[in-house]
Amino acid sequence: QVQLVESGGGLVQAGGSLRLSCAASGSIATLNTFGWYRQAPGKGRELVANINSNGFIIYGDSVKGRVTISRDNAKNTAFLQLNSLEPEDTADYYCNLEQYEPRYRVYWGQGTQVTVSS
Repeated sequence: QVQLVESGGGLVQAGGSLRLSCAASGSIATLNTFGWYRQAPGKGRELVANINSNGFIIYGDSVKGRVTISRDNAKNTAFLQLNSLEPEDTADYYCNLEQYEPRYRVYWGQGTQVTVSS
């Protein structure tokens, strides 16, 4: 089992920044992908960014240029740096972890709320 705990969300003004963290614990496979997703009120869940064990990164179209995803393998932690935040970025942000050994598994955190005021 893997547990994921997000932190770092909060209330910021438009143009501000936040740094979200996702701490993973448990039986974490060597080959994996950390992902950040978000879900705004009344909207579906969308990809913000993900980063795999090799450092390959995919960014969602809505946040390209304003988001940086990173990971600290020694701490089993992923980060999401959010810059130039807009009210449209208000959402619950979720971390997930995909594992490929010994079989494909996916885990989700409980989410952390980001609210951006005008």
